[in-house]
Amino acid sequence: MNRVATSDDPRLTAAQCAGLVPVAEVHRNPWFSVYDRGGRFTVEYHQRQVAVLPVVDGTSVVMVRPKRPVLDDCPLEFPAGGVENDEIPAAAAARELCEETGIGPIDVTRFIPLPPIGTAPNRTPLLGSIFRVDLTAAEYHGRGNPDDEVVAVELLGSEEVRRLVIGGGIYVTLPLSMLLHFFLSLSDRGGGEDVG
Repeated sequence: MNRVATSDDPRLTAAQCAGLVPVAEVHRNPWFSVYDRGGRFTVEYHQRQVAVLPVVDGTSVVMVRPKRPVLDDCPLEFPAGGVENDEIPAAAAARELCEETGIGPIDVTRFIPLPPIGTAPNRTPLLGSIFRVDLTAAEYHGRGNPDDEVVAVELLGSEEVRRLVIGGGIYVTLPLSMLLHFFLSLSDRGGGEDVG
């Protein structure tokens, strides 16, 4: 069975593994819980997760370098985080973009939902909501400062992304999946970008 992931997929909001019983919470912290679901251990965030693919002038992407002490690195990623309280996912995406890049505020109607992505399907039963937002070079260059969790905000063209992916400079799963979707969609539309 292969279920197509869509922007209204029930796996965005609730675990769909009701057959994995018994269920016991074995760890809880402010951000996520770990459950034993019939012998399969899952990591489940307390907030729905969103990520943003900021595209500048149709061909370049904005990426951030957040501090990741567990990796002892500041890898290239896209703005991402949790949906707070009564926020809609697009509003969370707009907030995360502003917080992590200094770009914005951007009207939520500019955030286009993309197919959701599962980052660790054997450990995380919920899919992440992915949004694309198209920006101008002026919006990028007029940005403010990012929050203190981000050490750099970078604008990368397709050749730089290609070089970084091939060389291991972009290695986190979610950004790689988002980049693959973006560049394949460009080639499908005849966007003139050669990803190979």
